[in-house]
Amino acid sequence: MSFQYRRARRPFDEEPENHERWLISYSDFITLLFAFFVVMYAISSVNIGKYRMFSDALGDALGGQGANVKPNTEVLNQPIPNPNLKKRQEMMRQERASMTKLAQDLQSTMAPLVKEGKVRVTQNSRGVSVEINASVLFDPADVNLTAESREALTAVAALLVTDRHAIQVEGHTDDQPVRNIYPSNWELSSMRAATVVRLFIESGVAPERLTAVGHASNHPVAANDDPVGRARNRRVAVTILSAVPDPETEIPTEPAAQDVPAAQ
Repeated sequence: MSFQYRRARRPFDEEPENHERWLISYSDFITLLFAFFVVMYAISSVNIGKYRMFSDALGDALGGQGANVKPNTEVLNQPIPNPNLKKRQEMMRQERASMTKLAQDLQSTMAPLVKEGKVRVTQNSRGVSVEINASVLFDPADVNLTAESREALTAVAALLVTDRHAIQVEGHTDDQPVRNIYPSNWELSSMRAATVVRLFIESGVAPERLTAVGHASNHPVAANDDPVGRARNRRVAVTILSAVPDPETEIPTEPAAQDVPAAQ
């Protein structure tokens, strides 16, 4: 009697486990992500022809649904609002109006000298400038203000006492060597600017708002070839500096000062 041993048959044959099946899902995800970024790039700069071509091609690939989507060009073309820019523009508008009002008041105060061509009031990107011929303020080769100029500058100071802007006083000379106690035009121009600053302080203007600068002959407004040009270059400029500089502002409020020959 013979016995045959037979191996028990498994109820089903197990398939070997595939450890790389995740790659299929991963590749699908990467493909969709790539398509998403391509779409975002395509609509970042609106080109209607390219957009429609891309939309048709993508719609065909995805079952013909994408071609029906049309870009909202009105929304895409609208600029992104910038609250900081709007706020600065409003500040510049208010500052421009304030400086214009100040320029008008200064011109009215200095009206007699403006008519004589000895003073010029201008509004520019720096602020409001009152340019005064040196012959109005000082005797030849002197740094002491004349009685007439003290009265005019005191009236200017009265307008600036309640103002909030910084003030820069600049002294200018011609290119001729000085013939007085000062070694050069640097000292003469600086002392004349400091004299005006001192009068403003005595009139109640806060010292921390004031700056005195001497330029000597380095910023002429006319040629130093003749007495008329040299007279124009001898001057003092009082500039009320804008708190919000506006590069678009360049408003002369009065024609250029007339030639006023005067001794240094």
